[in-house]
Amino acid sequence: MLRVSTPEILDSATCPPLEIEASLHDLCRVNRWFGGVSTTRSLIERVARATGRRHFSVLEVAAGLGEVPRAAADKLRRKGITLDITDLDLACSHLKRGHRAVAADALRLPFRDNSFDLISCNLFVHHLSPADVPRFAAEASRVCRYAVLINDLIRHPLHLSLVYAGFPLMRSYVSRADGVTSVRRAYVPDEMRQMLSSGTNTDKIEISRHYLFRMGVIVWKR
Repeated sequence: MLRVSTPEILDSATCPPLEIEASLHDLCRVNRWFGGVSTTRSLIERVARATGRRHFSVLEVAAGLGEVPRAAADKLRRKGITLDITDLDLACSHLKRGHRAVAADALRLPFRDNSFDLISCNLFVHHLSPADVPRFAAEASRVCRYAVLINDLIRHPLHLSLVYAGFPLMRSYVSRADGVTSVRRAYVPDEMRQMLSSGTNTDKIEISRHYLFRMGVIVWKR
């Protein structure tokens, strides 16, 4: 299945506010039910095992409502792992009021070197071009102390079929259209490894497969 990159409606400045809200809540359900939260939790557990640390400051990039890291944090707390989360999104309208958050460009993070233990993102990297994936990883590596965590979709024909089958679960037409677009523009693990290996200053990249065509990536800081 060839990668086809077309813009997503939710990224458009003309997307109606009510549709933005409905689509963001659809994404929250998708992440809870279909592997988003569990993938992020698994990645953080891996870092905790490798570092021996039990507390992490986390910058969640392209956070939207910021539910994924917080839902993961609820599960991790039962295992003695705690998170201090800051949300970042390009659009102020996507951020949840009451969360510690900043509106900024993920490719130009407004933080000093080593400002957070972990930089995490969910359903973000497939929005980037092949040239911008290593650019983002390098910028995120600059800002993190330990690792960059990437949680994203795997492009596959069966995954696309599952998205169509899930249309009745989506309240917003934006979610239905963008769900199809997201799978078509997603990367596969081999592509991800090649992009990150060629443009990232790291000694180690770990890529794992997770529930329902989710990809987990850890880019360890050198």
